[in-house]
Amino acid sequence: MTGPQGVGIGWRPEIAGFVAGLPGLRFVEVVAESVAPAGPLPPGLAALREAGVTVVPHGVRLSLGGAEPVDPARVTHLARVAELVEAPLVSEHIAFVRAGGLEAGHLLPLPRTREAVAAVVANVRRAQAELPVPLALEPIAALFDWPDDELDEADFLTEILDATGAGLLLDVANVYANARNRGADPRLLLDRLPVERISYLHVAGGAERDGLYHDTHTDPVPSEVLALVGALCAGRRPPPLLLERDGHYPPAATLRAELDALAAVSGHPVVT
Repeated sequence: MTGPQGVGIGWRPEIAGFVAGLPGLRFVEVVAESVAPAGPLPPGLAALREAGVTVVPHGVRLSLGGAEPVDPARVTHLARVAELVEAPLVSEHIAFVRAGGLEAGHLLPLPRTREAVAAVVANVRRAQAELPVPLALEPIAALFDWPDDELDEADFLTEILDATGAGLLLDVANVYANARNRGADPRLLLDRLPVERISYLHVAGGAERDGLYHDTHTDPVPSEVLALVGALCAGRRPPPLLLERDGHYPPAATLRAELDALAAVSGHPVVT
């Protein structure tokens, strides 16, 4: 199976009909935990695979940043889903979602310490030992920083990628959200990230509430995020990029316009 190409979209049952009607679509992403590892695939997703569309499983529950070793059963699930959809790679987050047997229900940020680097690296290596395909890691959007950070975001991420050989799933909307909430310039972070390690990009919408910008995946992609995509893609071969939408689905014409805007700003062919 070939790797992701062009502009993709997150496959969700609620928009399966819309996704199926995109004539130029080359790849989608599916939440790995939503797929039964023994099959069968949801009909819409199976039809895309039969049409040659690449499917990338995206994990949300491995808790790679947890202090405890990653749950082998969850890694096995991700591995079996990758085999089921013949994925060229899988992706997960640099975050933790459980501790001491308690489930947070959210992706939580890590303190950017070398101890945390070591914990992530150990769990990523455990996962890589079983996964049949490469793993790409996604830094998350965070509404706060821990007070005992030893590394900035770029150094923290680079140390993890260097130690594991993993790819980078760069969420441009997360870069924007984190910089905006810290009062920083997102382009300064982009300039320091190992962009040569990018496997593909995420793009999503967000909204401001109570003075903080939230990466909601339910709002339109703001113009500032589109501008960051353009800056990242300028002067180089654009990485594959994927639109995430996880609720409050707009009319089909609005979704098509967002996909067209991503194609225009990145230099990829339109998929609509």
